[in-house]
Amino acid sequence: MQSPRYALVAYVRTSLGEFVENLRRELHPDMAHLAAHVTILPPRHLVGSEADAVEALTKICRTVEPFEIELGDVETFVPVTPTVFIRVAESAQRMRDLHDLLSQNVALGGKEDWPYMPHMTIIKTAAESHAQTAVQVARARWQNFAGARRIRIEELTFVREDSNSCWIDLSSVTLGSREHAGSRR
Repeated sequence: MQSPRYALVAYVRTSLGEFVENLRRELHPDMAHLAAHVTILPPRHLVGSEADAVEALTKICRTVEPFEIELGDVETFVPVTPTVFIRVAESAQRMRDLHDLLSQNVALGGKEDWPYMPHMTIIKTAAESHAQTAVQVARARWQNFAGARRIRIEELTFVREDSNSCWIDLSSVTLGSREHAGSRR
């Protein structure tokens, strides 16, 4: 059995997150269970243990102050991968810096399939044609979204991949805080 993959995300529990979750439900119902989030560390296999990774996250994240990002345009990674997403337009460099800082740690480092680009995934499908259709719908819906497009990044959640594209929350850390929110499951 292959070892599980892990990732680090910031959940988006605002009207913007609800918008993305509703859009995902419409465009790719098989993935409707996924919570809206921006990814800080894309899926990877750990070199060490979960405990080592959580310890490193806690230590590093207390040195990073919370920050805000703003989402920009709806785009797609086609033809590289059939993914539709909203690009981070403002403060993307802060996300890259945090990604790079965390990735340098041995306990958190891992091979990534593609160069890191800050974004919020709407859907990832199996077919390029589905993504091409979905990006058009998503652009029209996003253009009419009247809510705030800013997200405050202050709490990160370390997750482990389970079966059927499900992710299990393992631990949360607060940026700039000495407190560790602890295990969720």
